[in-house]
Amino acid sequence: MARIQPDIRRGSSRSFFLQHIQNMKALHMIAFILLAIGGINWGLIGLGGFAGSDWNVVNMILGSWPLVEWVVYVLVGISAVWLLVTHKRDCKTCSA
Repeated sequence: MARIQPDIRRGSSRSFFLQHIQNMKALHMIAFILLAIGGINWGLIGLGGFAGSDWNVVNMILGSWPLVEWVVYVLVGISAVWLLVTHKRDCKTCSA
């Protein structure tokens, strides 16, 4: 009876690991960009409040699509939570 050997290619587990790291890095960058957008938007809302006007950039861009606007706010919130949970592990400066 022939022995069944698993198909282990040289570097296959390593390439999977590298692909996983690249995906996590991309997710980290997307979350960071969304968090930056949210932070800038909140800063402008605050400054606009002092100036007596509404400087909500997300609303200015997506105001005619309230559902899409809410999705952006939810994505920014999820990004903030994601970065709070994973930042220490992912950030080279914090890990040093």
